[in-house]
Amino acid sequence: MGTRRRARELAVQVLFHLEFSPDDPNEAFGLICDNFENPEEIRPYAKVLVGGVWERKSHLDNVIGKASEHWRVDRMARVDRTILRLAVYEMLFVEDVPPKVSIDEALELGKKFGGSESSRFINGILDFVYKEVLREAGSGKVPEKGESDETV
Repeated sequence: MGTRRRARELAVQVLFHLEFSPDDPNEAFGLICDNFENPEEIRPYAKVLVGGVWERKSHLDNVIGKASEHWRVDRMARVDRTILRLAVYEMLFVEDVPPKVSIDEALELGKKFGGSESSRFINGILDFVYKEVLREAGSGKVPEKGESDETV
């Protein structure tokens, strides 16, 4: 299993913990690392993911909400919502990860951590994000509210 996949798994565990106990993400990260075996080499990318998702959670939820016709984000299964946030963060903000890789990795996370329908649900949401949201952005990445591509 690759380093980035393992980093994503660690990030999902930390973010899932934060769903129940919205502490400081650094404390949650330390707690998960102290209680589960997580090699040093996966921690830097996992920290990037946790920090990015945590900082942009509202923006990510807005994107996910637009992609889910019949589900409010707050009503989604917590693990599915966590995986979706992580994948959408990667799709929108991590330049060196192609969106299709983020989708494939999210499906694997859904199989590992989610329920029997998680992968199908996650795929539907992320497919919409890929086809509609990224296409609208044109550049493949979506600026946050207030951000602009213009140089001042």
